[in-house]
Amino acid sequence: MGLHSAALPDFPWDTLAPFKAKAEAHPDGMIDLSIGSPVDPTPDLIQDALTSNAPGYPPTAGTPELRKAIREHYRNVRRIRPPERDGILPTIGSKEMVALLPSLLGLSAGDAVICPTVAYPTYQVGTLLAGAHPLFADRAADLPPGTAARVRLIWLNSPSNPTGQVLPVENLRRCVTWARQRGIVVASDECYADLAWEEPWASEGVPSILDPKVNGGDHTGILALGSLSKRSNAAGYRMAWIAGDPKLIAPILHIRKHMGMMMPGPTQIAMAAALSDETHVIVQKKRYQARRQTLRTSLEQAGYVVDGSEAGLYLWVKADDGAGAWAIIDRLAGAGILAAPGTFYGDETHVRVALTASDAAIGAAADRLAAS
Repeated sequence: MGLHSAALPDFPWDTLAPFKAKAEAHPDGMIDLSIGSPVDPTPDLIQDALTSNAPGYPPTAGTPELRKAIREHYRNVRRIRPPERDGILPTIGSKEMVALLPSLLGLSAGDAVICPTVAYPTYQVGTLLAGAHPLFADRAADLPPGTAARVRLIWLNSPSNPTGQVLPVENLRRCVTWARQRGIVVASDECYADLAWEEPWASEGVPSILDPKVNGGDHTGILALGSLSKRSNAAGYRMAWIAGDPKLIAPILHIRKHMGMMMPGPTQIAMAAALSDETHVIVQKKRYQARRQTLRTSLEQAGYVVDGSEAGLYLWVKADDGAGAWAIIDRLAGAGILAAPGTFYGDETHVRVALTASDAAIGAAADRLAAS
């Protein structure tokens, strides 16, 4: 079955157009809190590294320096045993791997993929592109009868986009155990792991599926996705990776070699430089923490409830009067604020409010909420 756009759902962001127009009509203009696209400068060490001379073809598998930097990130930042050298593969952003992983793993019609019930829509899109069938469940017990035997891949997302929920070690362990008993691959999207706000995650760190406490020291059948887009303000540079079971990474690498899907050489050099420095990450996290507090306080004072949001770049918000997602979007648009409706992610009652705006814009949003 070939890839065809007709198999995909409508692109959800197109439906925001009338609300964007309403927000843009505000006398002081629109404050866009709908998309988590960083606005702060990319650190100098990344920009400087991009000037490196790289006339030859870059290795699809990643330079030795980049692989080492990713392994050291797991050792020193995530505080777990790093994946093997052959269990790491740089990717051109994390979204392309979310969208392509089911196809790269050879899934097709008749296969099923478990996606979180409230989730980033690309998990479903990637499943459909492979010709497989998406199932939405957060526990095995919630699967429709008779479907477990068809499952070949489970997607986890911790911290979650959009809810900010973090999955504890015991939840990850149960999932891995259940999947291994059935020969199912588990892929964990951990791209927001460096942005934990609430305890115990702020102190202990967000658990990774690659942690021995989750997998017993064995990476068989598991994969983790990581990214520098948010932690290093590098979304425009498409710096990400997939890591875990070398036996799963090897065929993915083989296919990507044939497709020419290699991270540009200067980007690999810059990514290694970024991973070698945590100072810029700490600075950026403090910026987001201050913006988060300002937005959270103003939203709660304006009659909204913040759920979850333990980590990540968003506040997961509902109205205390029971209004639905689109009604909240309309109210916020009236104040010149654009957010993302939970319907994009499978939830009819919440909206996602991004922290990715300047300090001035976040302050202005707080003022508008107070006046609304």
